[in-house]
Amino acid sequence: MDRYLISELLPTFLFGVGAFSSIGVTIDAVFDLVRKIVEAGLPVDIAIQVFLLKLPNFIVLAFPMSTLLATLMTYSRLSSESELIALRGCGVSVYRMVLTAVMMSLVVTGMTFVFNEHIAPAANYQAGLTLDAALKSDKPTFKQQNIFYPEYRDDPQPDGSKNKILTRLFYADQFDGKRMKGLTIIDRSTKGLNQIVVSESAQWNGSQNVWDFYNGTIYFVAPDRSYRNIVRFEHQQLQLPRTPLSLAEKSRDYGEMNIGEALDQLEVELLSGDRQKIRKLQVRIQQKIALPFVCVVFGLVGAAMGTVPQRTGKGTSFGISVIVIFSYYLIFFISGAMGQAGILSPFMGAWLPNFMFLGVGVFLLMRVAKR
Repeated sequence: MDRYLISELLPTFLFGVGAFSSIGVTIDAVFDLVRKIVEAGLPVDIAIQVFLLKLPNFIVLAFPMSTLLATLMTYSRLSSESELIALRGCGVSVYRMVLTAVMMSLVVTGMTFVFNEHIAPAANYQAGLTLDAALKSDKPTFKQQNIFYPEYRDDPQPDGSKNKILTRLFYADQFDGKRMKGLTIIDRSTKGLNQIVVSESAQWNGSQNVWDFYNGTIYFVAPDRSYRNIVRFEHQQLQLPRTPLSLAEKSRDYGEMNIGEALDQLEVELLSGDRQKIRKLQVRIQQKIALPFVCVVFGLVGAAMGTVPQRTGKGTSFGISVIVIFSYYLIFFISGAMGQAGILSPFMGAWLPNFMFLGVGVFLLMRVAKR
């Protein structure tokens, strides 16, 4: 029975992956790439390369939808042709029949996690770099705002404990890929002397391992918080760590980071204190974990709906799949927005649609099993 059900599920699943991926990448990528070829002179070979790099992201989205389509269409056909009734007559329970679909969905969940964690983010990032290099080779690739980097030291206390003391605070309004702009640096690393550096812009000098600051002022502050001296400069070199530049260069869009990179970025955002970015990143991290498990939920929902005694064709099953998918992603976007707004916790903002549709699937399955 398991082999028979898998042989029925697999072709429809593969068809769904191809169909949904093609539709998604065509709507999102192909039209935009064709416009860039015509208007911006994007080389065709680069466009094909970008197209292939964007494809894994749509395969990830297609896996859950294809699971729903495959289970719903397969079990609906078996139900309409009374094959499920025959299996029940042989003593096979509804739960056992649906278990095959759930086990296949678990395998698809693992595939989705691999694509979503190791393939799609790297491919999205490389697609962006390739497109920028082809269209804007003379423009900076990296752009970041509100770069915030603190440094601390452990200050030993007489009782043996240690206090965490801020030694240096680096802040820049923006980074355009070449220069930091609108900088403020509070430096408390030298004992007995604090300084505040305010500068219009700064650039890392790799040959000398120093920062070149331009058009700024240095305020020297005594331990009693009185001004010692004020120095204005047009160009000044300061030996500060390169770390803020590294953080800015590593900054990626949410779709270009895997879970590990997103957690690293979250640590940086927690230091900056930007609540909106922190909430958004926390929700996105939870969504990256929740997304693969949609396959199991859709597998259960599709199989449960398909086992309901009915006579439906492939067109009806496909239409029901579209409605379920649309409903899920509508709730997905709404709950995600509520999580970012602080109405729901990041966990609930990401997992609420899964819990809701899991409940629907279990309810339908129990209802069919009682018949």
